[in-house]
Amino acid sequence: MKKIMFYLGVIAAISNMAAQTYPPVDYPEGYQAEIDVIYSEVDGWEGRMDIYYPKHTEKAVPLVVNIHGGGWNHGVKESQRGYGSFFKNGYAVANVEYRLVDVATAPGAVEDVRCALVYLFTHAEALNIDTDKIVLMGGSAGGHLALMAGLLGNDKKFDTHCPFDGSLEVAAIIDKYGVTDLTPLSEWKSARNWLGDGFRDNEFVKSVSPLYYVDTNSPPVFIVHGDADPIVPYEQSVILHRKLQEKGVKTSFLTIEGGQHGKFNSDEKKKVSKAMWDFLHSVISME
Repeated sequence: MKKIMFYLGVIAAISNMAAQTYPPVDYPEGYQAEIDVIYSEVDGWEGRMDIYYPKHTEKAVPLVVNIHGGGWNHGVKESQRGYGSFFKNGYAVANVEYRLVDVATAPGAVEDVRCALVYLFTHAEALNIDTDKIVLMGGSAGGHLALMAGLLGNDKKFDTHCPFDGSLEVAAIIDKYGVTDLTPLSEWKSARNWLGDGFRDNEFVKSVSPLYYVDTNSPPVFIVHGDADPIVPYEQSVILHRKLQEKGVKTSFLTIEGGQHGKFNSDEKKKVSKAMWDFLHSVISME
């Protein structure tokens, strides 16, 4: 146990050093920031998130929950900073960290994002959040986790650390070139490492693959993916979009022609932003 605690301490120290290399998020006047809010504790690991929300509004506001990428093996929440358009549109923002593979293999990261969601639903009144207008967003591994947390809906198989009697249905998911089906990718190093001993168990692999949770009650999903992505195959988004359409789920799929793994140029980023906001405005009312 002492060795485990030592390694967790080292990991936490490294994470803190990495976090210090990023400037703080700029948020507008009238917003309040709560940094490093602990949403979950598991075996000595503390799950933290940063929350930005309007201090004085007459009604509850929509919320976007952002999940960083990094192949489930690296990345920190502090690297995520581009929330200006959400603030301008009156959204609160929650920026979430989760256990990386050196702390927990699958389904640890899924459990963590679900716990973060439970925390936000539980504290919605204090944070002035409209629980009918929660959006999950992520890129790459973060896209996978956003899809998992949102498509699970009220299936609480991964909620053992954070039991919650209420509904955990979200209003929409923003998936940026995320993994949707791990079954053909289980030999991919990052995926295999995250799957741990479960990589040989096809049913387990399916259980942490968003594609297999799509049904007629799934929330609307916006997808963006470059068709020249060298890391997450473009086909991963194609099959998700197809299944969403088959089930009658509202969805929008933006292909960036020649686009790499999220390394879009300024014009492509503007195109992504416009398409995403057109989608969000169509599914979430600000009334």
